[in-house]
Amino acid sequence: MIGRLQGTLIEKQPPEILIDVNGVGYEVSMPMNCLYQLPEVGETATVYTHFVVREDAQLLYGFSGKRERALFREVIKANGVGPKLGLAILSGMTANHFVDSVEHNDVSTLVKIPGVGKKTAERLVVEMRDRLKNWEAFDLFTPHTDAATAEGAALRAAPTTISSAADEAVSALVALGYKAAQAEKVVKQIATDDMSSEDVIRHALRSMV
Repeated sequence: MIGRLQGTLIEKQPPEILIDVNGVGYEVSMPMNCLYQLPEVGETATVYTHFVVREDAQLLYGFSGKRERALFREVIKANGVGPKLGLAILSGMTANHFVDSVEHNDVSTLVKIPGVGKKTAERLVVEMRDRLKNWEAFDLFTPHTDAATAEGAALRAAPTTISSAADEAVSALVALGYKAAQAEKVVKQIATDDMSSEDVIRHALRSMV
């Protein structure tokens, strides 16, 4: 099982990245909240991974730390929640926000995530409550000490043109399960010519949840 990758970040096409490890390029899908913390393309990145084997594909899901990966693994154990929906959930909110929603029975926030209907949200709250109740004692969701530094590096990344940044943002949101029309509308309202695609996605996700 592939549990961690460390190598050169070759491409960032949210929500996927390509990371070169000793000459082998690994395609990894990541929640946007983790992708924001990656360094710039060409720099060394470390990604904790969850490996999924299906009849028709072998897929890697990546996370900035073990805490996020642990939460992902718990989320996909819930009935009706697969890796793709788990990726959308952790893209739409931080680990802390998700845990808080579960603890406070906040179904209304969860249903704003694409693919999460009322029944799925209610099931998540019920199933995840017991699984998460002891996790705080283990400090599983304490932010990494270098998170602010990593996020700052992402924000300092060279901006692309507004059209390409917006197009990339729309594509990423659609890949996460949002409808194209909804993604285009939100991105159009948010995107400015000084924003990178990651900035646009970040603000779009915040406005949708």
